[in-house]
Amino acid sequence: MRFKKNLLILIALLVLLVLAACGGNKEAGSDADDNGTSGDSNVNATGMPIVDEEIDMKIFANKPAQNEDNDWNDILIWNHYRDMTNINVEWESINPDALEEKRNLSLGSGDLPDVFFLSQLTNADLLKYGGQGTFLPLNDLIEEYAPNLTELMENDPSIRKAITFPDGNIYSMPSLIEDDFLSLRLSARPWVNEDWLKELDMEIPETTGEFYEYLKAVKELDPVGDGKTVPYGGTDIAELVQWLAGSFGVMNHGPSNTNIDLDPDDPSKVRFYAVTDEYRQLLEYIHMLYDEGLIEQNIFSIEWGQFLANASENLYGSMIFYDPIELFGEEIGSQYNSLAALEGPEGYKDYNKLSSSVWETSSFVITSENENPEAAVRWMDYFYSEEGAKLYYMGVEGETYEEDGGEIKYMDHILNPEGDMTFEQAIAKQLTWLGSISGIIKADYFQGGETAPQSMEAAEKIEPYIPDEIWPRFTFTADENKVLEATGADVDKYIEEMRDKFISGDVDFSEWDSYVETIEKMGALDELTEVYQAAFERYQEN
Repeated sequence: MRFKKNLLILIALLVLLVLAACGGNKEAGSDADDNGTSGDSNVNATGMPIVDEEIDMKIFANKPAQNEDNDWNDILIWNHYRDMTNINVEWESINPDALEEKRNLSLGSGDLPDVFFLSQLTNADLLKYGGQGTFLPLNDLIEEYAPNLTELMENDPSIRKAITFPDGNIYSMPSLIEDDFLSLRLSARPWVNEDWLKELDMEIPETTGEFYEYLKAVKELDPVGDGKTVPYGGTDIAELVQWLAGSFGVMNHGPSNTNIDLDPDDPSKVRFYAVTDEYRQLLEYIHMLYDEGLIEQNIFSIEWGQFLANASENLYGSMIFYDPIELFGEEIGSQYNSLAALEGPEGYKDYNKLSSSVWETSSFVITSENENPEAAVRWMDYFYSEEGAKLYYMGVEGETYEEDGGEIKYMDHILNPEGDMTFEQAIAKQLTWLGSISGIIKADYFQGGETAPQSMEAAEKIEPYIPDEIWPRFTFTADENKVLEATGADVDKYIEEMRDKFISGDVDFSEWDSYVETIEKMGALDELTEVYQAAFERYQEN
């Protein structure tokens, strides 16, 4: 009996010891302890440094052309952030021309970095390699170690929807635009030569009919002389199509999901709008402008350099482009005033040419090689904060920027660099944001043309006409991606080609029914729409 009693006591003691041992250890990714230290004892859950003992992290990064002459392994911003965080990043920065090849080689060979940064991975890539375990699911890590991104997702649910895949996982941390930074989300926007309006004794156009009358009047006036005046000019016909889409009732949730919008007759369904009567009316209107010589006749092939040269000679009566003063100078640029949405023949007056606040889903992707994923998530999350956005886009106070009376601005050696150095070259010597968006970009810390007074005023004018919701790019299952990569790519290419032919007159609108039948035979109205419908329903449920 004594033996059994001692045995029971021994077993009880062993159980207690096991329970104590289990309770004293936390798995990576578990809640922080009372001292603010995470489950990884070297990772601090809050504050800086991120880790107590320095760690290394290898990051594969797309290095935009604007950064060609700088070294990310020895540059102010990353040196400063290394000292803040105790995380020493070894940057493998890749030229954009070689990005796809080297990224695919890394993924195919299994020779992985710890992180892919701004590497233009597609949603299909994220799902494929996430499903294989090459990319880590970040749901729990974001919840525990990314309070800034989590707060942004709570305030703007479309962010979580955009980065959550059909399997329920999040495989990346995105690049974001501050929701109310409309000037940047608008990208190129419409402008009209107000000096010529005054000369013609006309008001700023508010309808498609008034815009047409203005373009006709400019052509007849020919203020440049010798028939050189161009009533409307641009670098791409798609810009004009997208601006006017809201005047004809299509693309009603933005341009991210090509040729797909919400069915106005049934808000539970998506619509393939490229075969609708409204889309045909849109193309007929633009064809009328082109046919009457009111649109630059080489708009389908014009180079940016030629467009800028034409603008510098003051040839344009209207355009869709970025800030005119910033690009063309005060003398010419100040002649332009912005347009908002035009009311179309059926009463539509929306401005649908607006990007989602989710600029890029795959900004920061953590691979299975990363031994410190908690630290990596914290490293990225800082750039979704106010201070992090300031660091990424403005740099270090006293080194690249200064604050005066609440106003933050670059220092003089950047704004007015010596010699032949440009503003962009001066920035690239110390910062790396040129050519890319990372974390969240805010109007307060962005010094590009989109924050110039003329651009901000244009955004204010357009704001009343933007939709309540702009869709990000939907996410798709592996099987759905196969349909998109085959049928979807062929259909999109055909629609774009036919759009240009209808506008230019190379194909007459008497061929419209044949165009629709071809799209039906390609599978767009059943197979492709079914894929988008499923993705839309998941988007709503996320």
